[in-house]
Amino acid sequence: MRRFILASTLILSACATAPQPQHEPQSPEITATPRTARIGLVGLTAQELVGHFGNPALQVREGTSLKLQFRGRSCVLDAYLYPSQNGGALRVTHIDTRAHSGADTDQAACISALETPS
Repeated sequence: MRRFILASTLILSACATAPQPQHEPQSPEITATPRTARIGLVGLTAQELVGHFGNPALQVREGTSLKLQFRGRSCVLDAYLYPSQNGGALRVTHIDTRAHSGADTDQAACISALETPS
């Protein structure tokens, strides 16, 4: 009986996990938008984007923010607009680009392709 208790204790202790160290929650990593996109698109209003690329293929409102999606033959551009601090007008704060497959694509090339559709 002693052997059974000892064996049970050893088996159960092997199943226990080591305590995980406590870490501060990490804030999401902020990645800089490439300079070409930042200069040309960040800060624009929705109307200015529509004037630049034409009507978006998709518009998504979430709370006070807006996502506009523009699609071309080779890529997709998502523009995220949030209220500005001075006056509350929605302005582009972030741009994402990708191929239709979801793979990463060069942001400057995608913007150029959307500006000059063939």
